[in-house]
Amino acid sequence: MTDVVVEPVLRQGFTVGQYLICLRGIMWREALRFVHQRERFVSALVRPLVWLFIFAAGFRQILGVSIIPPYETYVLYEVYVTPGLIAMIQLFNGMQSSLSMVYDREMGNMRMLLVSPFPRWFLLVSKLLASTAVSILQVAAFLVVATLWGVDLPPWSFLTVFPALILCGLMLGALGMLLSSVIKQLENFAGVMNFVIFPMFFASSALYPLWLVQQSSPVVYFICRINPFTYGIELIRFSLYGKLDPVALAVVVVVTTVFTIGAIVAYDPARGLLVRRGGGPG
Repeated sequence: MTDVVVEPVLRQGFTVGQYLICLRGIMWREALRFVHQRERFVSALVRPLVWLFIFAAGFRQILGVSIIPPYETYVLYEVYVTPGLIAMIQLFNGMQSSLSMVYDREMGNMRMLLVSPFPRWFLLVSKLLASTAVSILQVAAFLVVATLWGVDLPPWSFLTVFPALILCGLMLGALGMLLSSVIKQLENFAGVMNFVIFPMFFASSALYPLWLVQQSSPVVYFICRINPFTYGIELIRFSLYGKLDPVALAVVVVVTTVFTIGAIVAYDPARGLLVRRGGGPG
């Protein structure tokens, strides 16, 4: 009698409403964590603002950027680095999200999440969406401060950049999630993050146009060209001016898909890296 009652429920699975309730719960948890960790919000703004207020201001007249797409005139250096600083916020947020997953795994909270009856891929994607939403809030606050500081951006840029922020946030969040699957202890987090964050940031178009890099070092130029962070920056840069870089869009979509699938596989107890290395996902 029990089998007759339970089996249809198992076959039906979850309704759309139940999936939305799960998604809302995960996003609400991430939002509460962000609200209660005020220093996380402050540090997310301090890093790019230091670059904008000090570094960019110091090189304003020296490193003016000539006319290159998507710019239609000469721009000050602070205008050029703004997309790179936006991507920096999302990069650090993605790594911060991976740190929280490592912490949750050590504290046992990750086990409570992953033993949920919902599909594991859905739980991880929900976590990724929540992390991306938090990064967009941080970027919005930065853009407000940058505009008040005098960075000349089109008035509609807040709207046109939104889709690019979603894609770039998903890509960097998926990267952080993939890294969290192989970081076993919090003590190892700093070393791994420094090995990832700084090479990705400096070997990109965040601080200087790639044609200048090509003139000085073809090897570094090649590294910048294969760096997916470069394409996330260019996607944001073009979208701020209502334009689209199709190559950047294609690369970001493909890399996001690869990173997300890799993270889902890594957190799969039957196939993932966590089991092969002798540890469970929780």
